[in-house]
Amino acid sequence: MRTKVFLKNSIFTALLQVVTLLTGFIITRLMLTVYGSEINGLVTSITQFLVYISLVEAGLAGAAVYALYKPLAEKNYNEVNSILKATKNFYFQIGNYYIILVLALAFIYPFIVKIDLLYIEVVILILVLGFSEAINFFLIAKYRVLLTATQKLYILSNANICYIVVNTSVIALLAYFKVDIIILKVVALIAVFLRSGILYIYVKKNFKFVNYNVIPNVDALSNRWDALYLQVLGSIHNGAPIVVATIFSSLKLVSVYSVYNMVFAGVSGILSIFISGLSSSFGDIIAKKEQKTLQKAYQEFEFSYYMIISWAYSCVIILIMPFIEIYTNGINDTEYYYPMIGFLFTLNGLLYNLKTPQGMLVISAGMFKETRLQTTIQGLIAIIASVSFVQLWGLEGILIGMCLSNLYRTIDLLLFIPRNLTKLKVSISLFRMIRIFIVIAICYSPFLIFNIEPINIFEWLIIAIIVGIYCFFVTIIINYILDRNTFHNVITRILGLIKKKNK
Repeated sequence: MRTKVFLKNSIFTALLQVVTLLTGFIITRLMLTVYGSEINGLVTSITQFLVYISLVEAGLAGAAVYALYKPLAEKNYNEVNSILKATKNFYFQIGNYYIILVLALAFIYPFIVKIDLLYIEVVILILVLGFSEAINFFLIAKYRVLLTATQKLYILSNANICYIVVNTSVIALLAYFKVDIIILKVVALIAVFLRSGILYIYVKKNFKFVNYNVIPNVDALSNRWDALYLQVLGSIHNGAPIVVATIFSSLKLVSVYSVYNMVFAGVSGILSIFISGLSSSFGDIIAKKEQKTLQKAYQEFEFSYYMIISWAYSCVIILIMPFIEIYTNGINDTEYYYPMIGFLFTLNGLLYNLKTPQGMLVISAGMFKETRLQTTIQGLIAIIASVSFVQLWGLEGILIGMCLSNLYRTIDLLLFIPRNLTKLKVSISLFRMIRIFIVIAICYSPFLIFNIEPINIFEWLIIAIIVGIYCFFVTIIINYILDRNTFHNVITRILGLIKKKNK
């Protein structure tokens, strides 16, 4: 049952990530060609500052989802409703705090950046972009928590697909007519209300037991401050480069970062397909104290996920620069072709994803407080190193700082999870991590001699398919040779699931 739910969530999450990736390419290209690198950098920068402000959520989502696992499993709907009521109340408070902070940002931010726009234009743009997230706090958040805890991520994916398609359509149409960027963002808010409506209707129809007219259980969310640290960590890794570049460099450099990050965010988004809903599934196993089931399931997941990222980043390191050259062709207001940035983005993405299996278990077990110190150290490394190195090496320096931060956290979780949860040998995961680098080195080595130089996106796609097939077979062969038993276990599980589905 858990595997079936996982596959269903994975399919719709996959569709969401594909749609997100493709529309991201469309929107970014439109922003660059119609509005220029500075405006693209401005919107990217403001969006990231708003992400930091949204940290007033203070880990509430993670804490609420974790608190719902047990009462949902026991079908204790009175307890579920009391937790949902507390969650709703907190989100309304958070929404008010968020609005105040957005107003403060709108006043201060125009003094931080240098751009050929009026002060009031930047202020209005911040308010419009901030309004979209405020709607999430007031209307969407409580539904997102419930659907996540009940492992119905496919509903969230469908709602987000509708939002993205409508949002992209509005932006493409208005950009075609070169409508002012502020008006464009205002009209695009239509998509936000559409997503809210879809989630409201689904929850109302399918969760008849939900009742907000109960006494809120505030104590159930007591670990929200501990969960905050994980959320801060994620925001630091996604946004610190943009904030540091905004303050210490230029919006054009932010635009350069956004183009590369668009690609790697797409890769990470696709990889997230393979962990969607798993935190809930593993959380159920941990809550029931099924240690042997946990060990077996985690072994198979870690092996599979590491094999997937071996293949993904082997392809990425080969294909990234030819893609950037084609994608930014004709954009002449700043330089985008930086092979070292491409390499560092690949390394940082790989290091970030190396710790995903272990990080997923931390969330599943609700071990926010136990990992508070390590998370804080990682965040400090990211900020201090990035700010220090940007003065010496620009964007490359920022990425080096992020790599060091991810390397520390990977090593920390490599030791923490076996000791506190799985009780497996550290060497098992370590050898799998080393194997990833071996696979990537073998896949990439021929391309040190043979250069890839497609002249258009069609040629790049053909080459990408060939590279993908080549890297796939290299990945499969090496993993089969070096970890044969786990390989057989994973194949057996997949074949068993297919047989059940066909019955």
